[in-house]
Amino acid sequence: MRALLLVLDSVGCGPAPDSATYGDTGANTLGHIFAAQPELNLPALFSLGLWKILTNDVFDARSRGTIGSFGRMRERSAGKDSTTGHWEIAGAILDKPFATFTEFPVELVKAIQRDAKVEFIGNYPRSGTTILEELGAEHLSTGKPILYTSADSVLQIAAHEEIVPRKRLYEICRIARRHADPLRIGRVIARPFVGKPGKFERTSGRHDFSMVPPRTVLHAIAETGMRVEGVGKVNDLFGGSGITHSIPTASNVEGLTAIDQLWTDGADGLIFANLVDFDVLYGHRRDVPGYAKALWAFDTWLAGFLPRCEEEDLLIVTADHGNDPTFRGTDHTREEVPLMVFYGGLSLALGTRSTFADVAATLAEFFRLRQKWPVGESFITLQQRHVKTYFHRG
Repeated sequence: MRALLLVLDSVGCGPAPDSATYGDTGANTLGHIFAAQPELNLPALFSLGLWKILTNDVFDARSRGTIGSFGRMRERSAGKDSTTGHWEIAGAILDKPFATFTEFPVELVKAIQRDAKVEFIGNYPRSGTTILEELGAEHLSTGKPILYTSADSVLQIAAHEEIVPRKRLYEICRIARRHADPLRIGRVIARPFVGKPGKFERTSGRHDFSMVPPRTVLHAIAETGMRVEGVGKVNDLFGGSGITHSIPTASNVEGLTAIDQLWTDGADGLIFANLVDFDVLYGHRRDVPGYAKALWAFDTWLAGFLPRCEEEDLLIVTADHGNDPTFRGTDHTREEVPLMVFYGGLSLALGTRSTFADVAATLAEFFRLRQKWPVGESFITLQQRHVKTYFHRG
């Protein structure tokens, strides 16, 4: 009984109905990438219904031969960050968004500095690369870690690995996490880097310290004795809660390699993976060709993976939010996300789902948990209704 839940970080498919509230009217990550890169061909994703999701054009060659079920999902939670999206996918819907700041309160900064015995520079919103250009040299000369944020609910602390070793940076971030909880800051992120002024480079030592979510379907699956493997930043996003084992990764390639290894061992349970390159390397940096190339590379891997899925296995491919690389700014975009399901040999139109939590409800039914998940509707239930209707008509 194997399931793979694969989140393509930031791969949205068009504006959500409330996108204007977030200043994201017109954002469309996949739509604008295809418009800018019309030669982009993703046959494996098209076989799971991606082109139908994007265009509703059932006559286009890219819509033919669909072997999976397909649709869209709308986020019910307030926000457009990775933590909120992943938590809702796992069945925890947030009525109140995480807090965002353009400058962290003096009381918070002083408390962290006091307990961590440090002094920060910065404390304003910037992209990760820009903040190093602006404050990297000062950090090298003073030894003071760089504190900054973004449009997301994140408190980020950057430090050169030769000035502040990773272990020490993580210690500072753990202290910051404790103080950030009362303010509902979604993530504290350690951002180690190396290099010299003009040539700074962030390393693979990034580590996210997230708030701990309420009970999710991950807990329910783990309680049956089955594994819940977190691949990539999944473990960080859930604060380790509900995850039985974690494989951190530094790239999409490492994530896909980990999935291959876990799938090969054939153990029962859930593999929950996040592929972060789409967001970090291409969405935030507004790199359309790079984003397209990353999609093509994933599609190539997917083409080889699909034949390894047996009829009783469950594969769900989706996203957590958008990050349109053609849009203004460098932040996430409030979008619907694609939903592609490979299970039971069926190809059904799943429509537009009203919550990401439909994934949690599906996992609960797939793993035959004792209780139905309290929010969301299972895709499997919809498929079973279709099969019953088909045979009844026959």
